[in-house]
Amino acid sequence: MSAQTELPRSWYRAMLPEEAPRAPLSGDVETEVCVIGAGLAGLTTAHELVRRGRNVVLIEANRIAWGASGRNGGFVSAGYAEGIEAIVARAGRDAAVALHALSAEGVEHVRGLVRRIAPASLGGPGWVSVMRHPAAAELERHRDRMDRDFGRVLEYWPSERTRAVLKSRRYYEALLDPAAFHIQPLAYARALARDGEAMGLALHEGTPATRLARKGAAHVVSAPEGSITARHVVLAVSAYGRGLSRALDRTVLPVATYVGVTEPLGELAGAAIATPAAISDDRRAGDYYRLVDGSRILWGGRITTRVSEPRRLAQMMRRDMLSVYPQLGLPRMDFAWAGLMGYARHKMPVIGREAEGLWHATAFGGHGLNTTAMAGLVIARAIDEGDDAFRRFAPFGPTWGGGPFGRLGVQLSYWGMQIQDRIDEARAMRRQRRLSRPSAAR
Repeated sequence: MSAQTELPRSWYRAMLPEEAPRAPLSGDVETEVCVIGAGLAGLTTAHELVRRGRNVVLIEANRIAWGASGRNGGFVSAGYAEGIEAIVARAGRDAAVALHALSAEGVEHVRGLVRRIAPASLGGPGWVSVMRHPAAAELERHRDRMDRDFGRVLEYWPSERTRAVLKSRRYYEALLDPAAFHIQPLAYARALARDGEAMGLALHEGTPATRLARKGAAHVVSAPEGSITARHVVLAVSAYGRGLSRALDRTVLPVATYVGVTEPLGELAGAAIATPAAISDDRRAGDYYRLVDGSRILWGGRITTRVSEPRRLAQMMRRDMLSVYPQLGLPRMDFAWAGLMGYARHKMPVIGREAEGLWHATAFGGHGLNTTAMAGLVIARAIDEGDDAFRRFAPFGPTWGGGPFGRLGVQLSYWGMQIQDRIDEARAMRRQRRLSRPSAAR
C-alpha cells in the first residue's frame, strides 16, 4: 500500500493552509499505547490518552483525516446511524438510554474541544430534520418519546414554519435539534492533532500498519520502516484499514457518499435557506446540507457501495440541489468530492476489545462526528481506568457483513429505498396539488 501524501481536493482543504506531512515512523519503538488510524476516532483516543499522561504513538497510512473524517458534512448531533427504535429492539430500553447518553457526551466533547482548540472551525447552531411527505403525528410522537425517555429536547415545526425557513415545496414538517451544531471537520482534526502533539503525542503520517502480532503481554505493529511494541493497540481504521483484524475485515463495509460546494451565491443562498442550522431530509439515502463561507451551499447526499468517484459528480450534486431549490438558477459547483465511510450491517459503531490489550473503534458511517469522539472517550477510559462502558456496545459487535454479497445487498437495499422515496414523494406532491386546486363552482 503506497501512502497518499496529498489530501483529496475539497472545499475543506481549500480553506486551510497547506500543512507539511509528519515524518513516517523510522526504527523500532516501545510505548504504552499504539493507535492505528488518524481519523477522528484515532485522534480523539490518542488525544484523550496523552491528556491523561499516557505514552502514545499514533500512526496513519496517509494523512491526518484523509478518509471520511476530513470529507464529511460536518454535522454534530446526538444519536447513531441506526434509529432509536431499532436500538431499543436489539439492546433493550435501558441499554438504549445509556447508549444515547454516551452519544450526547460525544457531542459535548466535540463542542468543548472545538471552542478551545479550533474556534474558527465552528459553524452554526442547530440541525433541522425535515420531511418530504406529511408526517405531523409521527414527528410529534418522536419528539415526545425522545424528551420523555432520552432527555433530548426537540422542537416541532409545522409545514408553514418549515417552508418559511426552507423555501421549498418539497418540504413539510420538521424537527429542530437545538443542541446540534456543525463544524469544519478537517480543521478540527488538524487542531486535535496539534494539541495532542503539544502534550507529547508521537504522530507519524505515511505509515501503514502492515502486520499485527502478539509478543508476550504486548503487541507488535509492523510498518514499512520500523515497528511499535505496545501493551495496548487501538484499531481505528474504518473503511480503509484491512488485514489487521479478520473480525473487522468481515464486518466493515465501505460505503461512499458525495459532497459538493457551490460558488458564492450572495443573497440568493439566504433567500432559499434562511437558517444557519444544518439540514437533512428524511430520504432513506437523504440529502444533507448547510450554508458555509457566508453564501455558499455545501450539499451532500446519495449512498453507494461504489468506491470510485463518478464522472460529472459536480453536475450530479447540483441536480440534486436544484430539485429542492430550483430558484437558485444554475450555480457553478466549485468543489465536489466523494467520501468513503465504514458501515456495519447493524448501522452502529463497532467499539470494544478483541483480545487482551487489543481494542477497536470503527464503523462510524452516517453519524460519525459525535460517535468518533464518544468512542475515543470510551476506549481511553477503558485503557486508563479499567472502565467498562465499552461493553454497552456488545449487542452491536463485529458481525459478518456478507463479503461481496454484503456490498451487493447494501447497494440493492439503497436502490430499493430510493424507489420508495420517489413513490412517497410523488404521493405527497399529488396530494398537495389536489389540496391547492380551487373548489369547483356549484
